[in-house]
Amino acid sequence: MKRGCFLLGVAAAGACSTLSTGADAVPVPVSDSAALMNAISNASPGDEITLTGPGPYVLGNRVSCNANGTTAQPIIVRAPSPGAAVIEFRGPLTEGFVVNGSDWTFENLDIFGTCSNDSDCEHAWHIGGGGDRTVVRNNRAQNFNAHIKANGTGTPRVFPDDVLVAGNEFFSTAPRMTGNPVTPIDVVGGRNWVISGNFIHDYAKGQSNFISYAAFLKGNSRNGLMERNLIVCSLLHSGQTRLGLSLGGGGSSPPGICEGGVCSPEHQDGIIRNNIIANCNDVGIFIRQSVRSKIYNNTIYKTNGIDFLEAPSGGEARNNILMGSIRDRPGAMSVKSANLMGSEAEFKTWFTDPDALDFTLLDGTSFVDLGENLAEVTDDYCGNDRDDGSNDRGAVEYDGDGLCETTAPSSGGAAGAGGMGATGGGAGSAGASGTGGRPGSGGASGSAGSGAGANTGGAANTGGATSTGGAAGTGGSPAAGGGPGTGGASSGGSGARASGGGAGVAGSNNADGDGNTASGGDDGGCSCRAAGSRSRAAALLALMAAAAIGVRRRERNA
Repeated sequence: MKRGCFLLGVAAAGACSTLSTGADAVPVPVSDSAALMNAISNASPGDEITLTGPGPYVLGNRVSCNANGTTAQPIIVRAPSPGAAVIEFRGPLTEGFVVNGSDWTFENLDIFGTCSNDSDCEHAWHIGGGGDRTVVRNNRAQNFNAHIKANGTGTPRVFPDDVLVAGNEFFSTAPRMTGNPVTPIDVVGGRNWVISGNFIHDYAKGQSNFISYAAFLKGNSRNGLMERNLIVCSLLHSGQTRLGLSLGGGGSSPPGICEGGVCSPEHQDGIIRNNIIANCNDVGIFIRQSVRSKIYNNTIYKTNGIDFLEAPSGGEARNNILMGSIRDRPGAMSVKSANLMGSEAEFKTWFTDPDALDFTLLDGTSFVDLGENLAEVTDDYCGNDRDDGSNDRGAVEYDGDGLCETTAPSSGGAAGAGGMGATGGGAGSAGASGTGGRPGSGGASGSAGSGAGANTGGAANTGGATSTGGAAGTGGSPAAGGGPGTGGASSGGSGARASGGGAGVAGSNNADGDGNTASGGDDGGCSCRAAGSRSRAAALLALMAAAAIGVRRRERNA
C-alpha cells in the first residue's frame, strides 16, 4: 500500500514536510502582508515565497499573480508546513489570488474568507487563461462561494490547462447566503485538470435556487480526472440541494464563455474514479451533456446515486457501489456493468460503520473480486495497487495489503497535472510530486477505455420521489454546536427537476462578480430529489476531531 503524509486541517507535530522545491530555487521569505504582496508583484521564475510567520496575513485586495514561471522553475507561494500560516482575505473583495501567469504553486496555506456579505467572498483562487500548470496543493480554504474558479480570459479566450488541485480541504462553516453560484471547484473550459485527494464538505447555496455542487468541469472542458476525493455534502450543516462531483454541472451559457465558443458537449473524456461520496440529498455523481465519461469504482453512500442527463451525454458506469440508482435521464445513454446497488441496511452489513465513513470490510461477498479489470483503474482510494488478479467493486480494494483509512482524505498518489487523459494520455510531466508521497510521483498514465460491456445492473430508478419545491432533505440534524442550515427550501424553479420526472432546465447565467460571466447555468439540471435522513453529523464531527481533520477555530485580530 502506497501511503504518504496527509496533514490536512490540524498540523501534526513531528509529521513530515510536504514542500516542493524547484530547480535553482530562490528563497523569498516574507513575514507580513505588505512583504507578501510585494514578493508576488515582483516574482520571477524559481522564487519560493515562504510565509515565515503565522499571520494572519490580512489582505483586502486581490493578489495578482501575473508573472510566468516555468515547468523547471515554478513560482511557489507556501507555508513551511500545513496550517503554519493564515491568510485572511477580508472583504469587501471578490477574489483572492488571481492567477494569470503560468506555473504557480500554492501549498500549505490556511485561507479564510471574511466578508460581511457572502456575495463578496467569491474565490480564494481565480485561475485565468494564462494559468497553465497551476498547482493548488495541501491548502485549507473556507468560506468562499467558489474556492477555486477557473475560466477563459482574453480575446480570443484562452483557458488554463494542466492544472493540479490535490490534497486540499474546502468548506464553508454555514450555507452561503448568496444567489451567486456555490461550487468549491468551479471550472469552465480547460484541459487535463486533475482533482485528486481533496476533502470537500459543507457547501450550500442559501438563496435563489439553493443548488450547489462539490466540483464540476464544464464549458467544453476535456480530459479531466477526479480521483480519490472525499466528498461529504452535509457534515457541519444541512439543507438546500447538494450534489457531489459533476462533469457538466448545470450547463453553460452563453457559448462565448465556453472553450471554442461551443458549450455542448460540456466535457469530453472525463474520468471519475475511486472517490468516496456521502450525505448528499441529491445525486453523488451528475453527468450532463458530457461525452465518453468514465465513472469507475466509486463508493457512494446516502445519495441518490448517479445520473446521466441530456444528449449528447454518454459513457460508462462500472464497478461502483452505491445507494440510489444509475439513471439515464432524457437524451442520455450509458453503459452500466458490475455495479452494486444497495440499501442503507445492506451497506451496514457490508462495512463497519458507513455513517462514520468507515468502509472497513465486514462482508464482501457481494463485491470483493467481482469487479471488472479496467485499464484506467490500477489502484484504489488509498493508492493501494489492485494487483491480486480480480478487482473489487467500489473505491477500496480489499486484498489484504493493509487498512485503507476512509474516514480521512486519501493520501494516495495523484497523477501529475495533465497526466490522465481519458484516451491514452501519458503520465503528467508538469505535476511535480510532493515529498513524502504527496501527490505520488508519476501517477498512472491514461489508457484507452475498455470495451463496452453489457448493462448488468444499471437499473433505472423507478419511482424516485422528486422535489416539488418543498423542503430540502430532512432529518439532517446539525452538528453539535452548529446551527441548522438556513434557506432550507429546495428549488422548485429554474434548475430543479420538475415533479413527475421531467429533465431539469439549466439555471440562469450568473455574472461571476469579477467581471467574467464564467459560471453560466452552474445550478441547473440536478434531480432535486429528497434523499431522506442524512448521516449522523455529530458522529462524523467526533470522527474528524479524532482524525485531526476537524474544523479548527482560530482567534484572529479584528
